[in-house]
Amino acid sequence: MKLIVGLGNPGAKYQKNRHNVGFMILDKICSFWKRQNDWMVSKKGSLLFQKPQTFMNNSGEAVAKLAKKSMIKSGDILVIRDDVDMELGKIRGPKNNTGSGGHKGVESISEKLGGEDFYQLKIGVGRPVEGIETDEWVLSDFSAPELDEIEKLDLEEVILNWAKS
Repeated sequence: MKLIVGLGNPGAKYQKNRHNVGFMILDKICSFWKRQNDWMVSKKGSLLFQKPQTFMNNSGEAVAKLAKKSMIKSGDILVIRDDVDMELGKIRGPKNNTGSGGHKGVESISEKLGGEDFYQLKIGVGRPVEGIETDEWVLSDFSAPELDEIEKLDLEEVILNWAKS
């Protein structure tokens, strides 16, 4: 079994935030979500899909609990997350042991899993505009044209190919 985690923050307030691109990607793949403990989960065959509901900076708590409960090793986990160092809509990965790059959700997962032996699929959300701090940028909504660009991303095949490896 493999675990695919989309990072984001729970609640309607954050739904269109740059930080929620992981949730957005999984919502395109999974049409049904079931609430369990501190996460939303969906299953397709031998793949578990998770949206932690612990807020970004504590994502590791939910990821580690589900991985332990489902007996999934960290090398069988793929984390889909935003990256401010990449142009909007650009994709990098899946790659493992890539570090957090300052991403608090990834840092939390590394801490709770006891290392970085998990895969990351990074989605570019663009650099903060001048005068806006990174934290404020990732918690801001995509503009309508930016959201259209993100919604065009179809990563199901990328994820399924990773799962076969």
